[in-house]
Amino acid sequence: MAFLLHLWLPILLSAVFSFIASSLVHMLFKWHNSEYKKLTNEDEVRAAIRKENTGPGQYVIPYCMDMKDMGSAEMQQKYVDGPIGFLTLRPNGPVQMGPSLTSWFIFNIVVAIFAAYIASVTLPAGTHYLMVFRVVGSACFMAYGLGSIPEGIWMGRPWSAVSKYLLDALIYSLLTAGTFGWLWTK
Repeated sequence: MAFLLHLWLPILLSAVFSFIASSLVHMLFKWHNSEYKKLTNEDEVRAAIRKENTGPGQYVIPYCMDMKDMGSAEMQQKYVDGPIGFLTLRPNGPVQMGPSLTSWFIFNIVVAIFAAYIASVTLPAGTHYLMVFRVVGSACFMAYGLGSIPEGIWMGRPWSAVSKYLLDALIYSLLTAGTFGWLWTK
């Protein structure tokens, strides 16, 4: 835990820089907006979900309770007929950005803390900027980005969306790595 005393400033500053970059990505550049599409029958789908009083959670269509049942003729026909998808439902009510933004900022701090830990156990004080940059940047890219790849593999997230999330991860990682390299203990 001693690393926290020495690296608290790059931890906090990098979290702030990543938070600002994320805000720019989502509110100014909006490059993720094109990844979301509107259902042509959105009102009917919403009414069907509301009618069943389906609560918040993760859902899959078609639903199969056990992997051994996936080979049945009935399930195979459901896959042929479609649609096939994953649905995440949140609680009803107005979207509250405050709690999500707070959680995102805390996540940025957590990523920076883990990067600080990895760097502190692998790099001595006085390490050259570029080496700090490489270690911290690699750790942060894994934290911010690699989790989006299984979404493309298993959940069908479009690879264009995955690549945009990887670009986001690269930006946040470069900012964090640069901050740590700049403020690394001498």
